[in-house]
Amino acid sequence: MDKKKVVAPLVCHGHSRPVVDVFYSPITPDGFFLVSASKDSTPMLRNGETGDWIGTFQGHKGAVWSCCLDKHALRAASASADFSAKLWDALTGDELHSFEHKHIVRACAFSEDTHLLLTGGMEKVLRIFDLNRPDAPPREIEKSPGSVRTIAWLHSDQTILGSCTDMGGVRLWDVRTGTIVRTLETKSSVTSAEVSQDGRYITTADGSTVKFWDANHFGLVKSYNMPCVVESASLEPKYGNKFIAGGEDMWIRVFDFHTEQKLGHHGPVHCVRFSPGGESYASGSEDGTIRIWQTGPSNNTEQETSAGANVPTQDVKNAMHDVIHQIENVHIAEEDKPTNQKATEAD
Repeated sequence: MDKKKVVAPLVCHGHSRPVVDVFYSPITPDGFFLVSASKDSTPMLRNGETGDWIGTFQGHKGAVWSCCLDKHALRAASASADFSAKLWDALTGDELHSFEHKHIVRACAFSEDTHLLLTGGMEKVLRIFDLNRPDAPPREIEKSPGSVRTIAWLHSDQTILGSCTDMGGVRLWDVRTGTIVRTLETKSSVTSAEVSQDGRYITTADGSTVKFWDANHFGLVKSYNMPCVVESASLEPKYGNKFIAGGEDMWIRVFDFHTEQKLGHHGPVHCVRFSPGGESYASGSEDGTIRIWQTGPSNNTEQETSAGANVPTQDVKNAMHDVIHQIENVHIAEEDKPTNQKATEAD
């Protein structure tokens, strides 16, 4: 039998209530950063590599459901149950602007060019705010058919992706016309939708399924059945040879498309995301912690960030097998056609 090693995450304490969203910045000249949203109303900024706490954004009066950083990691945004989305200076922690809404705001996203902020929530309205004119009324595009759960930009800010809390499917809006032009059909509500770093793939989690879609032709590339309800999934950004998924059974599952390993929290996992270089990934849980896990070989000494204590983890395999096709390498050749074939989860 192969000897197994304990993979010890960096455990980031600080939030007093469940962590419901984590977001990595791209790599900047100063490194990369991780921002987290929690029901405790205080988004936190951390060093993305070490997990060390940098600062807390204070000003919301309700649970924060979503957070993001612009591509330069100079500004942060957050969406809250206090009927507002806020824009923050990521260097000083100062609140730059508060965008008032008429109901709970569940999601926010910076445009790639960093000039726009997209929000959505219980009002079923998608709003686009011009950050160069923050006091100007936002542009509102065709209403979502349900309460907005997730949103993202793609196609160089020409398309908006969104899902709903109360119905299945991922809808795509043409930013130019402001209308829904396509729906990616799913049986259950999509709780997580991620556009790959190269813009070619969309990773979704709905019910107990993780799906990978072609972001240009919108065909279903692969679908994987999970052993539990999955709340979040993320594709490895550099090679596209593995993905992570977390959900209600408190495990983070790491798949290389042939094998699986499991890593644990002390509560249901609400969010998982790979770091921009793929060398690590973060998970946020009902237990109020963020854990940062290394994807490559690491020592077996349990570590903690400046904010917290050690938490034991499960035994996992230290290395994963190379994959011949890697979800047809996930980076499929242009001439290859996506398939609707379902893969059977490996033991």
